Amino acid sequence: MRESIVEEIRNRLFQLQDLKYKEFHSRLIPNVEPDTVIGVRMPAMRKLAKEVSKWDNIGAFLSSTHEYYEEKNIHGLIIEKCKDFNQLIKLLDDFLPCVDNWATCDLLSPKLFKKYPEETLTEIRRWISSDAPYTKRFGIEMLMSFYLDENFKAEYLEIVSPIRSKEYYVNMMIAWFFATALAKQWDATVPYIEERKLDTWTHNKTIQKAIESYRVSDEKKEYLRGLKWQRAGK
Repeated sequence: MRESIVEEIRNRLFQLQDLKYKEFHSRLIPNVEPDTVIGVRMPAMRKLAKEVSKWDNIGAFLSSTHEYYEEKNIHGLIIEKCKDFNQLIKLLDDFLPCVDNWATCDLLSPKLFKKYPEETLTEIRRWISSDAPYTKRFGIEMLMSFYLDENFKAEYLEIVSPIRSKEYYVNMMIAWFFATALAKQWDATVPYIEERKLDTWTHNKTIQKAIESYRVSDEKKEYLRGLKWQRAGK
């Protein structure tokens, strides 16, 4: 009897397994059970996702429950290539609640969003308002990826700055967002640091990440060092 598409893709993933990479990568995603990590490098996963996305019965895989970390990644890599905006949003809304780690969340970057900036921004606002941490993280990352360059408006910083979360991976993305904004839109962004509009941890992490960035000048880095929040409990 012919194996199901889920079994077929799983078997293909195990054929690509690299046990040393599994051990290394599992340490980077500590909230993912190591037994659910196969250990497949991203280039190999992207190649496999490109192949299986053309299979006629791929919908059965996308509607299945995934047992392994790499299966979720294959799912994400398939749907980010969707060329129909409304279908892409539906696929994302079905998938995002299943995302349980930063790496799967961060591999999603649909190029189609560039063609629909206004429509995408509406969806980003909705994702950011979610209580699900990785849906929120995804929304912030999409705002960072597509709206800090030619589509930038200073008001977009106000979408992110009020967020207060107990989730480490949400706060890390907020810091990444503002560090990137400092590199790309310094004049609009630095008042958020000067006026301490972020919580203490995220404020200091933003400064750290900006100081580590090659896109921020030495002069600006020195200025940011003087804005680090030192007072305990603040």
